[in-house]
Amino acid sequence: MENRKEVMKKGFTILEILVVISVIAILIGIAIPRFKGMQDEANIIKVKSELKTIQAAMESFKNNTGAYAVTAADLGDLEGATPKIINDGMEDPLSSDPYGIVTSSAYYVIYANGTDGDTDTTAISATTGDVTTNAGDYCLTNGDQTDCTF
Repeated sequence: MENRKEVMKKGFTILEILVVISVIAILIGIAIPRFKGMQDEANIIKVKSELKTIQAAMESFKNNTGAYAVTAADLGDLEGATPKIINDGMEDPLSSDPYGIVTSSAYYVIYANGTDGDTDTTAISATTGDVTTNAGDYCLTNGDQTDCTF
């Protein structure tokens, strides 16, 4: 009989199991939002890096052709460039849209739609290089960088 009591004392009660499950649920509830924030930060860093890469491709395109690329697809036309600067189909990880390019005769702006998914970058002045943008986009330009979030 005494042996039976020892065996029963070795198990967990339902209350103990519920407490452990509650603690684990609280820890998961704290960790998930922080993890999401880290993913957003990583995507923003990726956007900035890819915009710099596309900017290098734009300058290379101009050096090879005498004019800036009008679209991102034009940059893929530099197939013969060695080394190849960008791959086809680069997409903004924040919105899953392709990066946008707006050009004028002497200036360009490369932009990502950002977390809001709306295209706010609409134009660049051909004379001053001023970028017309509202908010939420990340952009890089060879003109006036003050209105670009970067």
